[in-house]
Amino acid sequence: MSNDTQGTWLTQEAFDRLTAELEQLSGPARIEIASRIEAAREEGDLKENGGYHAAKDEQGKIEARIRALTELLKHATVTEAQFDGTVEPGTVVTATIAGDASTFLVGNREIVAEGSDLTVYSPVSPVGAAIVGLRAGESTTYTAPNGKEIAVQVTNVERYEP
Repeated sequence: MSNDTQGTWLTQEAFDRLTAELEQLSGPARIEIASRIEAAREEGDLKENGGYHAAKDEQGKIEARIRALTELLKHATVTEAQFDGTVEPGTVVTATIAGDASTFLVGNREIVAEGSDLTVYSPVSPVGAAIVGLRAGESTTYTAPNGKEIAVQVTNVERYEP
């Protein structure tokens, strides 16, 4: 999960899907994992109890996901993308980056439906920040984390349709 939750744009579908996931994790998943931990405790020696340790690890992952979803949903802006042909959160961009063609979504990976192989760049990432506001045919450069200047030419911009 990215750290740019402030102002994260989500479609209504993504917001609903993430809200349902949060409700499931906060309710039934917490109850089920607590039951598994209790059952494993009753087996005896916790030092050598693999089931107990696996359940505790899973509980930690569930709690971390609950915290991440809570924060994301608290700061989310839920609207359909207002598409005017410019690169903005909620657009799928085809661009030539350092000579290689690439197609990606500008936004948050949480809006991409499960099973999609669409790459996602945050609008505050180096490439995302460089191209937000550009239109097809425009180009710019950005500084990569290694300090190298990288050329980007936007060749197509489309509204994201989940």
